[in-house]
Amino acid sequence: MADKKNRIRLIGRREFVNIPALGVSNFESKIDTGAYTSSVHCEEITIRQEEGKDVLFVVMVPNGEEIRFDNFAQKKIKNSFGEMEERYVVKILFEIGKKKIRSTVSLSNRDNMRYPVLVGRRLLKGKFLIDVNRIHTGGMNLKKVVKQLQSKL
Repeated sequence: MADKKNRIRLIGRREFVNIPALGVSNFESKIDTGAYTSSVHCEEITIRQEEGKDVLFVVMVPNGEEIRFDNFAQKKIKNSFGEMEERYVVKILFEIGKKKIRSTVSLSNRDNMRYPVLVGRRLLKGKFLIDVNRIHTGGMNLKKVVKQLQSKL
């Protein structure tokens, strides 16, 4: 039997996520197995020099707080229209229910998207089972879900 930390949890097609490093809590996110990388909405993405080193600064919505990243990269990522675009990516901690996962996330302006956070399969793989009939499960224990289903049979 897997230990508690490695247990697979059940989530729905939409979940609330916390991203402590970005000051983001209870952001409704879209669970998207079609997307490889997760993405978080931010504005005013800029690079500034500090002591001769590039530092990434982003303004998080809705609080308007500016967050800095010393460690970041630029990658080509396919957007929702299937076009490649350069995005900044950082590795941060996500919280979905009781699960805490460190994963790579792209930073982009998602103003024209319904959800400010998109959770991709890189973060989901091996950690969650998705039930598209559910929303906001908070990462249910699979044993409880199986018992519920068995009681209905």
